[in-house]
Amino acid sequence: MSAVAMHIANGIVNGQVSLAFAAVSAGALAFCVLRGRADLDDRLAPMAGLVAAFIFAVQMLNFQVLPGVSGHVLGGALAAALVGPWVGALCISTVLVVQCLLFADGGLTALGLNVFNMALLGTAAGYLAIAGLLRVLPRTPAGTAGAVFAASVVSVVVASQGFVLEYWLGGTTQLSLGTISLTMAGVHLLIGIGEGLIGATTVATVAKVRPDLVYALRRLRTPMTPAATAGAGAGAAA
Repeated sequence: MSAVAMHIANGIVNGQVSLAFAAVSAGALAFCVLRGRADLDDRLAPMAGLVAAFIFAVQMLNFQVLPGVSGHVLGGALAAALVGPWVGALCISTVLVVQCLLFADGGLTALGLNVFNMALLGTAAGYLAIAGLLRVLPRTPAGTAGAVFAASVVSVVVASQGFVLEYWLGGTTQLSLGTISLTMAGVHLLIGIGEGLIGATTVATVAKVRPDLVYALRRLRTPMTPAATAGAGAGAAA
């Protein structure tokens, strides 16, 4: 079983499990298309293209983790912060499809697995972490950068454990499940720190220049309490 440049190779997970995750990924991406339409505007559409191009570039930096599996920057938290979870998942999926079809990065039969782990699971974990952290952190470039850094670590580690689940369901080699889980988590923890630095720097830079282009700053706002709303109304009346 030879190593590939990136992602899960053909034959690491059996055909039945690969097909099942392909169906799940296809259904989830169709849902993302429906939800993403509501988010797309004259600011988000060009940003989505830039995010996809940037993630494509940084994903070319990869590290061997296991035979047939490599680790690399995923970009889920970065995409979620800049363009939101729905469009972010679509951006990363597009990158994965292009890499698979044009550069043979990851197996064709494993494309559904890779999309599930990196585009869906990683982006969802990153967005949920950012949403939770921005409830307590200030919505400033520095606060958002801190949220993206922590969310990147969480996103990458969670995505790596998606592979562990898939291997548990249909792995074709004799590697120990515990060894795989610890290896993937440990290596991707380090990768997550590196990704966090990249993501935090990128988002902070954009937030300083054009905060209106950062999805997390536009959409993740704390709702005003009734008392605060009444106070604001009274102030406006005065």
